[in-house]
Amino acid sequence: MEQDRGITEMGCTRVRVTKAGIVRYQALYFDARGRLRSAGTFAKEKDAEKAWREAESKIRTGHQWDPQRGKQRFRDYVEKKWLPNHIMEANTRQDYTSALYKHIMPYFENMKMREIYPENVQEWITWLKARGVGPRRIQYCKVSVLNAIFTTALRDNIVVIHPSRGIKTDPVPEKIRKIITTEQFDAIYRNLPDADSQLLVETDIESGLRWGELTELRVKDLDFETGILTVSRAVVELTRKSHPEGKRFLVKDYPKNKKHRRFKLSPQIVAKLKAHVEAYALTPDDLFFARRSPEAVPAHLQAVDESPTFIAPNGRTYTHGTITAYNLGKCKCDRCRRAYADYRAKRRAEGKDRPRRPRVVDPDPHISANWFRHHCWYPAREAAALNFKPRVHDLRHAHASWLLAGGADLQVVKERLGHLKLSTTEKYLHSLPTADETALAALDKIRSGPARPPAGQTIRRDELKAAEEEVARLRAVIADLTIAQHTKSAKHLRPA
Repeated sequence: MEQDRGITEMGCTRVRVTKAGIVRYQALYFDARGRLRSAGTFAKEKDAEKAWREAESKIRTGHQWDPQRGKQRFRDYVEKKWLPNHIMEANTRQDYTSALYKHIMPYFENMKMREIYPENVQEWITWLKARGVGPRRIQYCKVSVLNAIFTTALRDNIVVIHPSRGIKTDPVPEKIRKIITTEQFDAIYRNLPDADSQLLVETDIESGLRWGELTELRVKDLDFETGILTVSRAVVELTRKSHPEGKRFLVKDYPKNKKHRRFKLSPQIVAKLKAHVEAYALTPDDLFFARRSPEAVPAHLQAVDESPTFIAPNGRTYTHGTITAYNLGKCKCDRCRRAYADYRAKRRAEGKDRPRRPRVVDPDPHISANWFRHHCWYPAREAAALNFKPRVHDLRHAHASWLLAGGADLQVVKERLGHLKLSTTEKYLHSLPTADETALAALDKIRSGPARPPAGQTIRRDELKAAEEEVARLRAVIADLTIAQHTKSAKHLRPA
């Protein structure tokens, strides 16, 4: 049995009688859309009236909260509300989605939003550590992803508290940045497979560009007369599922931090880039560095292996362009790959193998970062036999460190790199291995004491004593002259 009391435009109290004959009072109010909502059921009428009036007051002040909205499960809220509508970059959305379904959703997916408390978030962190997830990944999932979800939920009045705010994770120590020296860079450069990869790496060290900026660099971006380079775009590599059009590369009309920048390149790298453009007959809209078919590569730029044979890692000698070289010798050069492809095509034509699924060829000319790492950078790095394993991105760090070590202005380096804060650029100060030599020299100077005269130039004691006596005599003469002058001046003073 139900009976409404005092129905108004904003709220009312509804009397409800249970089957057992117990009288209950339900607080009702109208939300911002004019829909009748419940603020709870109470044993006393005054409590029900207080509840709907508080709900009414929150609507007027813009702090409405509907308990029913908090009943939705974490997975439903994230998949239907947060993830489709949260504004972020395409590559950020890809990273968030990966972290969400791998580390966050398995724990929270069936929990109601209003039932997630700080203690649950703390237990989730312990659960991740038990599964072997590293501190840096846990920090990313909590700070970047989970905080963003609950910040939006709190703003939208889904929850009344922010359960992940203030929850600490294990500290993530900042690793010491190791900078490539000029000798180490030259060693990697010499072992790169072809002239194109060498020019790409040299342009990177000369400009300090990010990978997405470097591989989206077009001929029209460089003024060959002045050497001024304009950085106004960047490309990101995505999975086809994350790309709006199902592709692999997405070009953004702005670089990181959404700020275009211009700076000058050295004459020698400008000359090399100009020769590169002429060799490939590139147009202003063409990429400087792109995936090109062997037919498009000029003959003098193609990597040619003069030796018909090679020694494989297993110690045996194989001939290029054979099946055994590809299978047993693990050689993936163009000749060996072509021989293997012809062999498989012949077997399929004879009906001995199943026809392979047609491969989707992506016509996008952008260079994949993963492909460049595994086919160019990693082999050159191993051949250089360095004492550490620098990344391609470390060329950007080296560019900044070399400039600062050479005396470049800190603000100028900041603008070249496109940093928002000067403190980010300051991290590259004194980062080269030779940075502490001045400090060590100063320390050695203090510890070794005052400079001693060289051997054979020691002053004899008798000469030192005679010099001290002469100085004392001169001081006495000066004192006598001063007294005499004072006495002579005093005789001409007028009496008081």
